[in-house]
Amino acid sequence: MTTVSVRYIVNSVEVAIEFYRDRLGFEVVMHPAPGFAALSLGDLKLLLNQPGAGGAGTAGGSPQPGGWNRIQLAVEDLDATVAELREMGATFRGDAVEGAGGRQILVEDPSGNPIELFQPNAS
Repeated sequence: MTTVSVRYIVNSVEVAIEFYRDRLGFEVVMHPAPGFAALSLGDLKLLLNQPGAGGAGTAGGSPQPGGWNRIQLAVEDLDATVAELREMGATFRGDAVEGAGGRQILVEDPSGNPIELFQPNAS
């Protein structure tokens, strides 16, 4: 079986761990060095690297946080999730939008990496 992971470049692994663990429910699987950590949520393995830390922090040049590629987390109640995250000081990219499959909004981690929160339409 192939393991699939997503890697985000973050400004601070410590700050990112706090965000993903405490606000989005991720579990810290490994944190062997200040510039790297592996987290999980269900089947998703999220790798966090600071720029310049290890090979992944230098691959392709000088990786920086941000961009528009993102992970998607399904939520049962988008409005309640957004309200809770706003109370915690989270930053969002715009407002929730509705599409054919459901509603979604982008929340940013502390380094500006987007996470799509998605509430599918009721079947």
